[in-house]
Amino acid sequence: MDVIRVSRTGDAGVLTPQRLDPPEPGPGEVLVRLAAVGVNYIEVYHRTGLYPMPLPFTPGSEGAGTVVAVGAGVTTPAVGDRVAGADFAGAYAGYALAPADRVVPVPDGVDDEVAAAALLQGLTAHYLVFDAYPPRPGDIVLVHAAAGGVGLLLTQLATALGGRVVATASTEDKRRLATDAGAEWTVGYDEFPDRVRELTGGAGVPAVYDSVGQATFDASLASLRRRGTLVLYGQSSGPVPPFDLSRLAAGGSLYVTRPTLGSFVATRDELVTRTDDLFRRIADGSLRITIGGRYPLTEAARAHTDLESRRTTGKLLLIP
Repeated sequence: MDVIRVSRTGDAGVLTPQRLDPPEPGPGEVLVRLAAVGVNYIEVYHRTGLYPMPLPFTPGSEGAGTVVAVGAGVTTPAVGDRVAGADFAGAYAGYALAPADRVVPVPDGVDDEVAAAALLQGLTAHYLVFDAYPPRPGDIVLVHAAAGGVGLLLTQLATALGGRVVATASTEDKRRLATDAGAEWTVGYDEFPDRVRELTGGAGVPAVYDSVGQATFDASLASLRRRGTLVLYGQSSGPVPPFDLSRLAAGGSLYVTRPTLGSFVATRDELVTRTDDLFRRIADGSLRITIGGRYPLTEAARAHTDLESRRTTGKLLLIP
């Protein structure tokens, strides 16, 4: 099978195509022939060493395809079942292993590419709006990177709950995508604090969903109303340096949370409940998945380069 390996950390050029035999599933595992693999920004952090991984390794955790073998003790899923998961052991490959209890069935109304594009970012958007800060009807909330994979889904879900979204995006084309996803207002990154204050009569917003991190953190805090919540769920511009917690008091008893998906799908029941709701929304057309690019698996380096350049919108897929 084709597989992407990283033997040393560095730029996208360290993503090296190789040919290896498919692995064998151990007890409690399934082997899936992947039809589509999701590309996520965390894999950039793994590749660069920001989030250290034992070397060498195969990046990626998200994909969808067909079960081709099961390990001892596995009764479900069965060989031939279509599944998706975000816990594969190296998904940048033609075949990958996952714990059987961490893959979910893909319904007939959702194809493999959509399932791979939706799962990790869709579940992230789901917990952000249903748990980290659920918008109340009429709430004006700020969504950064609204034309990205999570941002487009987050905007749709927040709007479905009655929220009114102020979306940041770096280009006019990306702002149009955010508007199509339901954003009521779009704005550039250098303008958003003033625009937020203007829209809220100086009060600020109850919540900011921030995946950018270092470059937007201070202005995001400044955009919050009294007792507002900054949901910092990513750091595409770099990690936020340590800061004085008294700033939260001075800003009006503010909250900052740094959630990760794993805490919100920690059990099988949580994973299945969220995924069922996500796939239901996709199948009935109320949640649209935007696939921004498809790359042959062997061109993973090009996918990473495009992702880091911020030239992309929606979800990027690798096709084995």
